[in-house]
Amino acid sequence: MEATAFYGFSILAIASALFILFSRNLIYAAFALFMAFLGIAALYVLAGADFLAVTQIMVYVGGILVLLIFGIMLTQKTNKEAISSTPNRVEVPLTRVIWGFLIGSGAFVFLSYIILSSQFKMNGNIISSKSTIQTIGVELMTSHLLPFEIAAILLLVALIGAAYLALNRNPAS
Repeated sequence: MEATAFYGFSILAIASALFILFSRNLIYAAFALFMAFLGIAALYVLAGADFLAVTQIMVYVGGILVLLIFGIMLTQKTNKEAISSTPNRVEVPLTRVIWGFLIGSGAFVFLSYIILSSQFKMNGNIISSKSTIQTIGVELMTSHLLPFEIAAILLLVALIGAAYLALNRNPAS
């Protein structure tokens, strides 16, 4: 039963992510992103990480997705022909593409070096605390600091992306 649910929610998340990639309408892509977030939250529940599932829904669905939908609604003008014939593509000059690739590759190499050089301990100590929040706080700041920092960088990238999408790049308006 759990394996069936795992594969079902995995297929939901992957199909939603593929729909986002190949969608031509930003609103449809935003709703597919919502389904992908729900699929990932369900996977967290199946893995026994209830706190992460609730956090996933509250932060990503409640914050970032709503911000993205507001950004789309406030910046996009209705052009029926453009919606049906153009894919979701942002025109970027070649120099920015090269700089983005270099910076992204540098960040990937740097984070890979940190992950490969760190010595993670998987000793399985049982924490006998009644408070889940205190346990999560202690674990986040001690043994799970790297994933916590990576999540913070991911949120920062999402914020920068939303700000970039909200820019008015059309000089005529």
